[in-house]
Formats: sequence, structure tokens, C-alpha cells
Amino acid sequence: MTSGVVFPVSDGTNRSTSALGRAVVADALRAADPVGARAADHETNWRADYLVHFRRLVEAGLTSGDAARAIAAAGLASLHDRMRVAAADGAEVGLREAFDGTPAVELGTAVVAGDGEPDRELSLPYRGERLRGDALLRRLDAWTEAGVIEPGCAEAVRAVQANPDWLDLSDLRVAVLGAGAEMGPTRSLLRWGADVVALDLPRPGLWRDLLETVRRSGGRVHLPVPAGHDGGGDLAEVAGADLLHQLPAVAAWLRGVQGRLVVGNYVYADGAVNVRVCTAVDALTEHLRTHRPDTALSFLATPTDVFAVPAEAAAQAERRYHESSLLRTLRGPLRMVSAGRLLRRNYAPGADPGVCDSLVAQQGPNYALAKRLQRWRAAVARQQGATVSFKVAPPTRTRSVVKNRVLAAAYAGAPAFGVEIFDPATSNTLMAALLVHDLRNPPPVREHVWQEEADGAAHGGLWRMPYAPRSALGLAALLGLGGARG
Repeated sequence: MTSGVVFPVSDGTNRSTSALGRAVVADALRAADPVGARAADHETNWRADYLVHFRRLVEAGLTSGDAARAIAAAGLASLHDRMRVAAADGAEVGLREAFDGTPAVELGTAVVAGDGEPDRELSLPYRGERLRGDALLRRLDAWTEAGVIEPGCAEAVRAVQANPDWLDLSDLRVAVLGAGAEMGPTRSLLRWGADVVALDLPRPGLWRDLLETVRRSGGRVHLPVPAGHDGGGDLAEVAGADLLHQLPAVAAWLRGVQGRLVVGNYVYADGAVNVRVCTAVDALTEHLRTHRPDTALSFLATPTDVFAVPAEAAAQAERRYHESSLLRTLRGPLRMVSAGRLLRRNYAPGADPGVCDSLVAQQGPNYALAKRLQRWRAAVARQQGATVSFKVAPPTRTRSVVKNRVLAAAYAGAPAFGVEIFDPATSNTLMAALLVHDLRNPPPVREHVWQEEADGAAHGGLWRMPYAPRSALGLAALLGLGGARG
């Protein structure tokens, strides 16, 4: 029997992920876009046709920041109202009641300090080199010119490089949820001497790797252990906590952390578990913000989602659409044989803003919902006055991507369309630098939520490529497979 944070029962004993996703999207749209809400409510093939509804969530809030924030708040409320917490004996409570009472287990804290000196110079690993100084600035310029990152991303990294004292985060406690994640900032923060509150599953191999990183660094890690543990022995064997099943205990543990808290959401799981664990993190976030209102938040957005993009990005994509190239020569025949599905232009001429739909059907509606609720939380928390670092991360060769054969092949072929795929070390260091920038320069509330989301994006080129990403995915995969065979 499934326990912990679970989907609600939708039919008899069935906990349908599709029913939950359909209902939450419909509830999010109901006030701002009643027609869209009705379409989501009556969608009969959610697993295949969810794409249009997730796009509509963005389009319905495109011209009104108030509407976009209302959609976000309604979506979060629906999710929290519907999700459940199940005990091993079958008893259930609502997600909102999960923090009532005394936790079934209690967590203590072990602290491990590194032996190294904090690194006070920003550097970036890139294709076998470590870029610093002028080399780093030249790489930022090259990425900006190629349309791989937005200008605001380069400006933020330049500011961190010019102010190395910002790397000293000793005044904060950065709680990294998903401390072992490939895209997470744990290693960079430790290298810069930060106090990292590390939370991840109780997996000894994961913790051994992390503790080895700590010992080589100039930082310090606070990790959860069973209450009463003396901090001796093999910490990797006892460290960790399970957000799905120990949510109240984790909440009590984080409430007790001394100093101003930053909560970074870097969790990931496959399939429906991703929604469950991201919902658990969101409930924890709301709980901590209630008890510790000065808590700052950090999120990484997937580039394979729907985003509104600035007019300048759309204009560059349009210029590229008309440039001479082999793809332009082949475009007409390919569109004809595919009934218009291949190589569609990315934006209508003059789009302001443009809507870049980079959703990948193979990732599925559970992945889309898990990532969307993070966007919703960022929008709502920022409006409430929280410091929020929300950044679109570049497409990256993470383990979760390369094990999907279609995505792995598409990533291999993506450079043919002007998209750069990043190595994990480059991505996580770049995104950690952007986190530092946002903690030292809290991003303001803007007129539109899409402007907040687009600020400093490092989308890898998806926003500025000439073709709608999904219309080029198949060709990119074919090119990638051909390259691999070659």
C-alpha cells in the first residue's frame, strides 16, 4: 500500500494521476479562463493531450499579472486541497493537516566542516577548462550573442564576478532539498564556504560522496540524523530523511535551523512520484514561510516548458527563420510531407511577448505539473514579499535526460538548430552563481509574471531558435542518432 504524500482516491480505490492533473489545471484556470477550465475538465486523453492545457495556463495570464498570480494561487490551493497524506495503517489526512500534532520521528543534526579554504573567485567549468576572469566574460558574451542565454543572465554573472565578497554566504543557511541532485548548487556553495543544510534520501552512497565533497571544501554541512545520534561512526549510514514519509519531522528539523533560511527546491523523481515529492516540498515551503516569514526560496525551472519571452528574443528567432541555410532549403518539402508538423516557425511576426512552447510530450503530464507548481509558488511567494530566485536552467545532459533515448538523441542533434546542451557541472555552477546574485539583489515584483520568469534565463537557445522546439524535436533526434552511429 502506498503511504506518505499520495494522490487522492478518484474512483473506488484508484488514485489517478490524470484525474488529479486535470482537476488542478481546471481549477487554476477557472476564474481567469472559464473556457480553458472547461476544456481541461472534459479532456478525455490527458496523458496525450495535456500539452495544450499547460500552454493555456501561461496564455491566460499573459496580459495581466493579476490574472497570472490568481492562476498560480488557485492551482496551488487546488493541489493542497486535494492531495492526501496516508499512514502505513491506511489512515489518511489532508495535506494541510500533515503538520498538526507531534512528528512520529524526531531528527537531530550532525555538522561536518571542510578542511579547505573558501574559494572567493567565481569560475565556471566548461568543456574541460575552468573559466575565470576575462575567459569567463568572453564565454558570457559568446553565449549572449549566440542567443544561448538572455542578456540579464550574463549581467548577473558579471556582477557576481565583480563582487567576489557576495560568494560569502555565511550570513545564511541554505537548505538544499535534493542535496545530491546533479543540477543543485551544493558543491558550488560548499566550495564558496557556505553553510549548507543538506536534505536528501537516506542513501549511504549519496551521503558518502557528499561528505567527501564537504571535507575537501571550505564550507560546512548540516545533515539530518536520528535524534540522539552522537555524530560519530559512519554518518553516511544514518544520514538523510524522506520527504514523502517524514514530512512533519523534516518541517520540525528545518524550523530549528539557526539563522536566516534559504530553501532551495532541487528534488526530482521519476513519473508520478515526482508530483508527490514536489507537492511535499511545496507544503513544507508554505509551512516554513508561515513560521519563518523571512525564508527565501530558490527554484530551477526546466527549459522544456511553456514560457512567454521578450519581444527581442522572438525577433531574433524570426530573423533566423529567414536566414539562408540547408534547413531553410529543406523546410518546404519537410513541411509538406509532415502535413505542417515539422519546422514550424517559433513565433508569429512581431510577437510581443512571444510564447515559446518547449514542452516535450515524452516527459509526460506528471513532470509538467511538478515543474508548474514550482513556478506557481515562486509567483505567489514573490508577491507576498519573499526573496525568490527563479531561474530557467539550460538543457543539460543529466542522468534523468540521457536515460530517455528520444531525449538523449534530440539533445545530441540540438546544436544543428542553434541549441547548446550543457554538461551538469557547467549548469549547476552557472545556476549557483545566479542564486548568489538573487540573494544579494532580490528580484523585484514586476508588472507581469512572465517578465519575472524570463529574467536572467539560461534556456540554451530554445527561446531564440527559428523553429518551434517540438516541431524540430524529431529531426534533432534523427540527427542525434545518426551522429551516435557515426
